[in-house]
Amino acid sequence: MQTDSIELGFLSIFALITFFIFLITSKYSHKLNDGILLDKDFLKPQAFHNEAISRSGGIAALLSLFIFLSIYYLLFSEILYQYIFVCTSLFLVGYLDDIKKRVSSNIRLILMIIFLIIFINLLSIEIKNIDLIFLSSWLDNKIFSTIFVLLCFLFIVNGANLIDGFNGLLVINSLIINSVLLYINLNNNIFEFSIFLTAQIIILLCFLLFNFPRAKIFLGDSGSYLFGSLIALNIIFTNNLDTTLSAFFFCILLFYLFYEVFFSFFRKLLQKKSPLLPDQNHLHMLVYKYLEKNYPSRNNNHLTSLYLNIVYLILVSPGIYFMHNPLFSRCWFFVLLAFYTVFYLRLYKTIK
Repeated sequence: MQTDSIELGFLSIFALITFFIFLITSKYSHKLNDGILLDKDFLKPQAFHNEAISRSGGIAALLSLFIFLSIYYLLFSEILYQYIFVCTSLFLVGYLDDIKKRVSSNIRLILMIIFLIIFINLLSIEIKNIDLIFLSSWLDNKIFSTIFVLLCFLFIVNGANLIDGFNGLLVINSLIINSVLLYINLNNNIFEFSIFLTAQIIILLCFLLFNFPRAKIFLGDSGSYLFGSLIALNIIFTNNLDTTLSAFFFCILLFYLFYEVFFSFFRKLLQKKSPLLPDQNHLHMLVYKYLEKNYPSRNNNHLTSLYLNIVYLILVSPGIYFMHNPLFSRCWFFVLLAFYTVFYLRLYKTIK
């Protein structure tokens, strides 16, 4: 009981520290290096803002994360190397764009792949629980296992970057995912990891205070890569800690992030566009355009985030209830993909 009180006390202090980190960042980050972090590019395809806003949310989030990792070491005498190295390396890849170092999307993808291959092997990051028997046997092969984990990271991290287009969209989605993972780990009495998930939720909530409904700071590519890598690691750890869960349940939980990348890749190929370059035809952008067309007087930026995440939560809820049922989870995952596809095509036809 005394240990629980100490942990809660640390979390309370951490929440206060994190809030002030975001507060200071929102007030002063625009002054760094003559406003190098200010997003003034209002003409890029993914831009839906009309004033210069600092892309410093990722910096505040990473700083807060490192502070908690220090607290975590004090509490449990354990260093979470996987989180430190994977999250920092991907943060730095995204940070190149935030400070206006014009690195092509191909180079960023190559850098991500190099970092991930190194740390997946160096830190022995693997997925142990897979429902498909043939795939489970293939994962015993080190090369296949590395490629499989690499693809999981790439889909989740790039999915996080793709949906980070409106105030609160990625962060609210991340809050839902991490809250579900927290519920699972608490039910399994995995308290150390639950505390770490709670800290991540605190960071997300503090950022949301300064980004939603009106943005004072953006995550930037560094922040979206950071939260994407955190989600990927959280999913892998939870999957490995509880082998009674269907692996397809985690596919359900991640279907929006995963399918946004997968669907957009092939959509752009069919439209004879580069699948690595941004455009204005992602699902959240179409929803925004629909709302602007029919309800122009509303603040449709943050309403888009609310509507999409409410629908997302409704759609994944059956999967949460049947998370231990492999057959249902598998079928429901493909139902969700079909729903996304049909909804997107009908919305695209309506907008165009």
